[in-house]
Amino acid sequence: MKQLIVNADDFGLTVGVTQGILDSHREGIVTSTTLMANGAAFEFAAAAGRRVPSLGVGVHLNLSEGVPISPAWRIPTLVDRRGRLHLTPGRLFEGLLSGDVHLEEVETELRAQISMVIRAGISPTHLDGHKHVHVLPGVDDIVIRLAREFEIASLRCPRERRPGLLNVVRGTKSAGSSVLRQYLVARGVSAFAGRFRQKLDDAGLYCPRHFCGLSETGFLNTRLIRQILDRLPEGTSELMCHPGYADASLAETGTRLLVEREVEVSALCSPRLKALFENSGIGLVSYEASTELQHAEAVAA
Repeated sequence: MKQLIVNADDFGLTVGVTQGILDSHREGIVTSTTLMANGAAFEFAAAAGRRVPSLGVGVHLNLSEGVPISPAWRIPTLVDRRGRLHLTPGRLFEGLLSGDVHLEEVETELRAQISMVIRAGISPTHLDGHKHVHVLPGVDDIVIRLAREFEIASLRCPRERRPGLLNVVRGTKSAGSSVLRQYLVARGVSAFAGRFRQKLDDAGLYCPRHFCGLSETGFLNTRLIRQILDRLPEGTSELMCHPGYADASLAETGTRLLVEREVEVSALCSPRLKALFENSGIGLVSYEASTELQHAEAVAA
């Protein structure tokens, strides 16, 4: 049996992104999303998440941008002089290796983010990381510990099977060099995620068996989604996506994904794509539904 979780990242980043995710759920194939506790539209997104119970909502753990939830003085190695989160995954990893970034501060901020989401009336279905920081060595152990502390049974493991690089190039009008850069990023993230998957198994936590959408980040369109579906393996997979509307607030965040998000909204809401699911035998599920099914199968076994 093939099941697919379609998870939209960055819920709460801006109103435009949040609305794009909601439209991609109501009118398209998005089943789950992850909420940024420190996003500019957090309250708007949290209220929407409470009103739309069919949309699974997890936590998008963020150490890279925006105003932290914790007071800046409690996490000085994570913030810049303005008191804002600013570490790219690469700089965060380097700081952890050198000792310039303190793991206890990482735990303080991530705990505060999860608590913020829960206080807003959301029961998180799963955890993942903005720019996949949750699979970095050291951070991964903290995320697993917090998942168990808050009784969150599911996490994303962004270990991607290698897609055909030429297929990605052919499926998009973007320059081959930009596709190659994202492909190399995907390979690095997947390497860390392989180690993370073993830790999840050891901790008795759930993640979908397969993951896709990492190499296609920034290029995802209807054609590439169809390619992904054509090679979807048996079991449960997660497709990561970033739908949204490119409003002025989004440009101020510094994200590279602007109009690309609107392309994804159109793709995810494509009538032809929705019709494809009806004939493919692929079941669309949320993280919550997938976890419940896994537990039921384990009990039956």
